[in-house]
This record gives sequence, structure tokens and C-alpha cells, in this order.
Amino acid sequence: MRKALEQNSRLEGQMSNVALTRGMLWGMIGGLVGTIVMDFVLVAMFSAVGVPAVVSFSTIGDTAAAFFSLIGIHTAGGVPLGAGVHYLLGLVLGVIFGAGVFQEYALRVDTTKKCVVLSILYIEVTSQPILATSPIILKMTAPETLQWFGVSAVMHLIWGVVLGAVVGYGLRSATVARRSAYYKHGG
Repeated sequence: MRKALEQNSRLEGQMSNVALTRGMLWGMIGGLVGTIVMDFVLVAMFSAVGVPAVVSFSTIGDTAAAFFSLIGIHTAGGVPLGAGVHYLLGLVLGVIFGAGVFQEYALRVDTTKKCVVLSILYIEVTSQPILATSPIILKMTAPETLQWFGVSAVMHLIWGVVLGAVVGYGLRSATVARRSAYYKHGG
């Protein structure tokens, strides 16, 4: 009996590691695809209204450069740094979301719709402190700040929908795989 319990415990630990890895992978894919989709929409929107298509990357890059200089790291801002920071954040926030949803039972959702809603809530809340750094560091005016937060909220809504759909798909495929393994081993 004790040996069976030890094997079961090891199996649960292995399944937990697999779930964490799977969640991180689906989150990373969702974060990357979400960032790409969001940027395509943003570039199209800015181009349609006559705003330089890379203005958000420039703002992010200038904010990051100013922040880095506060801690003694001097670097050029602008579009290249902004794009790098933007995509890195998309990947990291996607990985965190995927890991949380796959690992934590309280966050586990049973439909793609619920995963999308949870993902939108996640990004809209977690992005606020990050977004707040630009108006503070770059000393934006009130109208610029309002525009910054408004456009960001819409873009993050798009990111959240894509992330939630991708992670939701990953959850469904993981559930199907678990059920298949369960029945294969005589469950």
C-alpha cells in the first residue's frame, strides 16, 4: 500500500511539472501571437489616422531608456528598444498567465470563453503599473495620458482575447490527453 502511495505521489509531481511546462509553453505562444496581432491592429489603426505607425514602440523605448537611466544604465530609446521591451513583456506576461492557469486549480477554467475573460482581466490589471510609467517618466500631458491609456486598454483587450483563446485551446488539449492516458491505463 505504501509503495502505491509513493508511486502515486511521484506521478502527481511529474504531472504537475508537465502541467507547468505545458502552461508556460501555451502562455508563451499566446503572448507572442497576441503581441503580433495587437501590433498589426495598432499599426493599421495609426496608419489609418495618419499617426506614425511606430509611435507606441517609440514611447515604450523612450520610457524604458529613461527608466534604465534612473538606475544607472544608459541606453538609446526609440523604436528598437521599444519593440524589444514590448515583445519581451508579451512573452513574459503570457508565460506567467499560462503557468498560473495550468498550475492553480482556482484559476483553471473549463471553457475557452472563461479563459478569454480571465486573460482580459489579467492583462488589463497587470498592465496598469507598467503603463503608468510612461506618463510619469515622459511627463505626458493629461490628453496624452488619456490617449495612452485608452489606446492601450483596447490593444490589451485584443492581446487578452488572443492569449485566452490560445491558452484555452492548450487547456482543452491537455484535458483530452489526460483523459486518454487515464482510459489507456485502465481508469
